[in-house]
Amino acid sequence: MTRTKATLITIEEAKALLKDRSDQINERFPRLKKQGKYILSDYRLTRKREAFKIRKHTFLQRHPRSYVAFDSENGQTLWMHNFPSLTEAIFWLDTGLKPTDTDTSTSYKQWKDQHEDDINALKDILRERSKARKAAIAKKKATKKVKKAN
Repeated sequence: MTRTKATLITIEEAKALLKDRSDQINERFPRLKKQGKYILSDYRLTRKREAFKIRKHTFLQRHPRSYVAFDSENGQTLWMHNFPSLTEAIFWLDTGLKPTDTDTSTSYKQWKDQHEDDINALKDILRERSKARKAAIAKKKATKKVKKAN
């Protein structure tokens, strides 16, 4: 069983990846600062063409239960895709294929069965982050109520 190389990142780290990519877009041989495979949860990529449809701008937009996979492992190109599930994002990062691709040696279902432990580990990390974020929001609301009462 192989461990998946995907790492969960925050919105700030994802914006840094996009900024690095846009800064080096006109370089002949770009060298990205951060190399690897990353997943950003609860966001999706949106693209918009501006300036007479010549320049394409990429934005991150908040979207629950959506995942953006970033692959910059070669150090020169940042590949990005939106996915509706964490499992599909990890599958793409590991194999370079989408679940609907038919020209493969192993199927999505077989791969999913082999990597179930890795997927569940990442899901547990996401659950812990969510609980911590909700606890911080509840604590913030409680301090506001106490201040209003005084």
